[in-house]
Amino acid sequence: MTIEMLYSKIHRATVTDANLNYVGSITIDEELLEASKMRVGQKVEILNINNGERFSTYIILGERGKRDICLNGAAARKVHKGDKVIIVAYATYNADELETYKPKVVLLDDENEIEHVLDEI
Repeated sequence: MTIEMLYSKIHRATVTDANLNYVGSITIDEELLEASKMRVGQKVEILNINNGERFSTYIILGERGKRDICLNGAAARKVHKGDKVIIVAYATYNADELETYKPKVVLLDDENEIEHVLDEI
């Protein structure tokens, strides 16, 4: 048996841009990807704290250190610059893997700087 569990999340990221005229995705700063253990091309769910929207897209690489969180393409219609979002990735684990399961949680401040990285929910 396998169970789908939280793999990683970036909590309370501030949307820095919404670019409608771009192929769909979310641009995430490379340092934030490394801290969260998320990967370019990975499917993520976006939870907009401001308006309650929930939608899925995939990650593209943002420039290291710029702290960009930019929704692109159709997803740009679901956010506004300055909105707070939670970026969530899931993975499927088997019973043995769950013995040592520790999701990565990256907490951000208002400028998308890392405040804390937790290995638990």
